[in-house]
Amino acid sequence: MHIQQCRIRGKEGLWELEISDGRFQKIRPQQAPAELATAVPADQIFARSDQDCINAQGRLLLPPFVEPHIHLDCVLTAGQPHYNMSGTLFEGISTWDEYKTQVPLEVAAIKDRARQALRLMAEYGVQFVRSHVDVTEASFKGVQALLELREELRGTMEIQLVAFPQNGILSTRGGKELMIRAMEMGVDCVGGIPHYEFSRDYGVDSLKFIFDLAEKYDAMVDVHCDEMDDEQSRYLEVLATEAWERGWGPRTVAAHTCAMGSYNDSYYNKLLRVLQASGIHFNACPTESIHLQGRTEPYPKRRGITRIKELSSAGLNVALGQDSIADPWYPIGTGNPLRVLDMGLHVGHLLGYQDISHALDFISVNGARNLCLGDQYGIMEGRPADFILLDAKDDYEALRFLSPVLLSVHNGKILAQKQPARAAVYDI
Repeated sequence: MHIQQCRIRGKEGLWELEISDGRFQKIRPQQAPAELATAVPADQIFARSDQDCINAQGRLLLPPFVEPHIHLDCVLTAGQPHYNMSGTLFEGISTWDEYKTQVPLEVAAIKDRARQALRLMAEYGVQFVRSHVDVTEASFKGVQALLELREELRGTMEIQLVAFPQNGILSTRGGKELMIRAMEMGVDCVGGIPHYEFSRDYGVDSLKFIFDLAEKYDAMVDVHCDEMDDEQSRYLEVLATEAWERGWGPRTVAAHTCAMGSYNDSYYNKLLRVLQASGIHFNACPTESIHLQGRTEPYPKRRGITRIKELSSAGLNVALGQDSIADPWYPIGTGNPLRVLDMGLHVGHLLGYQDISHALDFISVNGARNLCLGDQYGIMEGRPADFILLDAKDDYEALRFLSPVLLSVHNGKILAQKQPARAAVYDI
């Protein structure tokens, strides 16, 4: 495959790429335009998947989008057995509990729903996904289904799985054994939910157990942490301290951290010391958090978004995730990272010029760091040929118009492609 006349994000001018054996072989400034005669324009490849030479016509090429936080076992279950009428996090959890006990869970059905969601994400340029899977569901069919799907799609879409104790580790009878069982089955990351444990002591002890498991299985850590409006929910300091003590920070993600939006500045500035020392990463889910949080408060009303701007400015890595697609916690959702980014930029006060110039990092390179992709990610010679082509010439245009992904290539093969929309407007 040969891509010509593209703009590579972060580089000046036009570039061309040569791809073979699933890797970038050559990346160089664009040669003479006369060489473009045989290239098919990117907006004419919709019906073909075997193009050898594509003319990007100045469009923006960048590494693929990364979905760092979603629950594939729960997708497309909204309304079953009923909708979350209060819109709260905790009704979402109780509704999922009802679903687990009232709807017969089948591996094939879970895989089918997850595959539908992954197809949506593939359409929008996602190639790397980290999914939590509920291990407090006694049949373990969700774990089995997603493990099977992970292997079936390996090389097409890369999936990491987190052992997620939806009802708590110590607050679920046999919860520790369930977590161990999931890790023995080959799940990639150890998860947790300390703020949902029965007591402060349980929450702290659960975090210590999580890191014990991570050390035993040489696994990454990805914890739902302080996903509530309570300014006294302060498990993040425990998580970061454990990561610092054990040297696990670069392999640790704190997800949501909604309570941080309620912390006073004095405490936040004290907390920042251990966050920076530990080197942990963060996931925020702005579409879901802006929907779920602040539900029990009068006005003025908190909206439960973590300090995306402040954490980023302090040099900490923050990625943005979808979290849900039509499930008990979030009734809509398309799998489009640009939609999530759009919400995050607005609620995070991140529409300054410098913010916009780095905004696509939140759904690409920052997520790659959270997934510890290392040198398997990025537009560089010798690396896997994974990239997307946006119908935009730069970051600003992509964000302003939420530009579609015209081409998504993984391991040198076309994963998804889209015809640009064309509209006719009259008499204006």
